[in-house]
Amino acid sequence: MLTLFHTDGCHLCEEAWALLETAGLTERTCRRDIIDDPAWLAAYRVRIPVLRDEAGRELGWPFDLAALRRFTALLP
Repeated sequence: MLTLFHTDGCHLCEEAWALLETAGLTERTCRRDIIDDPAWLAAYRVRIPVLRDEAGRELGWPFDLAALRRFTALLP
């Protein structure tokens, strides 16, 4: 499972989600709005969008489809 940290109105977050759609990863990805948790807000306020896997590895923006595929190639 992947987690995309985002917030509403973030056009970069929308671009990241579109890449996840292109890669066919939306069913394996949950979105978490950083506004919903003070710790997420503190950690990701100026870094979103950030994609995190279950092992805690993070892929920060900017990333493209090739980088996304490399990042997810290690997923079970």
